[in-house]
Amino acid sequence: MPTEAHNQIPGREQFVITRTFDAPREAVFAAWTQADTLAQWWGPAGFKIDVMRLEVWPGGMFHYKMTAPTGEEVWGRFVYHQIEAPQKLVFFNAFSNAQGGLERHFLSPTWPREVRNVWTFEADGDRTILTGKGLPVNATEEEHYTFVAGFPAMEAGFQGTLDQLAAVLKKKHEPAAPEK
Repeated sequence: MPTEAHNQIPGREQFVITRTFDAPREAVFAAWTQADTLAQWWGPAGFKIDVMRLEVWPGGMFHYKMTAPTGEEVWGRFVYHQIEAPQKLVFFNAFSNAQGGLERHFLSPTWPREVRNVWTFEADGDRTILTGKGLPVNATEEEHYTFVAGFPAMEAGFQGTLDQLAAVLKKKHEPAAPEK
């Protein structure tokens, strides 16, 4: 498993995204660590997510299948490195095969094989500030260049994914309507 030292590459840009949710930190963290909830929001809008395996502990794996509206399947995985509930998740994210092994990006042969992700969950009253940072590990110069060139697409993709998370959290945490 890659170590913290793999993230220390001077001059390399990392992808950063921040979003505030109208839900308590514990609820936002739980949405990242419960299979039934992850299946409702993780991945691109319109894709069906099947959680094949979810082991939320250091060395454990979240292995999933994303099925596009057209029926195409894409596999992915997280390998968890550090878990500090409810404030931090560190994992290595990659495309995978059906067995959970590493695969190259299906559309980009120069996409990094693995990206180290650090997601922090900061309490702000009844709200949560979620910040994600990603940086390729063991990447070539070309792979890192491809990663940085992909920032606009990653921004759009994560905004859509986090919109889905916001909707799931809203549904789970909105006050019940008064009975008449």
